[in-house]
Amino acid sequence: MIHVTSISNPRLAQAFIDYMAMQSIHLTMRPNNESSLVELWLEDDSQLSRVQQELHHFTRDPFHERYQASSWQTGKPTSSFKYQNSLNLNMLKNQSGPLTIAITVLCVLVYLWMVMTSTSHVMNWLAWPNNSDQYLELWRWISPALLHFSLTHILFNLALWWYLGSQVEQKIGSSKLFEVTIVSVFFSSWAQSLFSGSNFGGLSGVVYALIGYVCLTGEMSPQRGISAPRGLIAVSIIWLLVASLNLNQFSSNIANAAHISGLIIGLLMGLWDNLRKQKNQ
Repeated sequence: MIHVTSISNPRLAQAFIDYMAMQSIHLTMRPNNESSLVELWLEDDSQLSRVQQELHHFTRDPFHERYQASSWQTGKPTSSFKYQNSLNLNMLKNQSGPLTIAITVLCVLVYLWMVMTSTSHVMNWLAWPNNSDQYLELWRWISPALLHFSLTHILFNLALWWYLGSQVEQKIGSSKLFEVTIVSVFFSSWAQSLFSGSNFGGLSGVVYALIGYVCLTGEMSPQRGISAPRGLIAVSIIWLLVASLNLNQFSSNIANAAHISGLIIGLLMGLWDNLRKQKNQ
């Protein structure tokens, strides 16, 4: 037997196993005792090239209907792998990193601060600089990303932050996630300040940057191990277009400039990183 790859999501791994079983190629799944990853092993070494070719397509779009359909057609799993509870704290910790966790905790703490005091009180401390007297308060150039004005707002942003940011931190490194975060926070906040002054906040500028970065990296360099469904960026762009029409009060309260600039920054950073990596290789 030969080790083919390691995957963080055992259910997606099972879908790939079922898909290959439909083609008379038998893979087995084993837990990795040193991490939360699962390992895929091939029984017949002579089929390795075909498996690697199929794996390339799988990593580009693991949610394609052909993989889900294979699981239905097989009727039952082809392995006896025991799934772990993915909602426990240890699993969440193993699938993220220190920066992903730190930003999540900071956002939650700031939100609780706003709930226990008032939005205006917290904005006085953390909002984007409103005048020249605040320019030297350096934390203000990035702290607007920690401000969230409703439970829905913070839950939506943190869910996407965790899903996308943890991939970047786990597969590429904390320094790259820090770089994308800082750059996107500053420029998306600056762009939004041109339209709304200092009256804005949220992690969504960073989230849109990560959407652009992760989706583009998954397309250009799937071997780096990060990806997102193609539909995610399509929905994100559609949402930007709808919100930009400004048809109602709801859309007028959305930080459209931060979202658009964040997405552009993420795409540019992803393009630069992947072209440079391909050139070096």
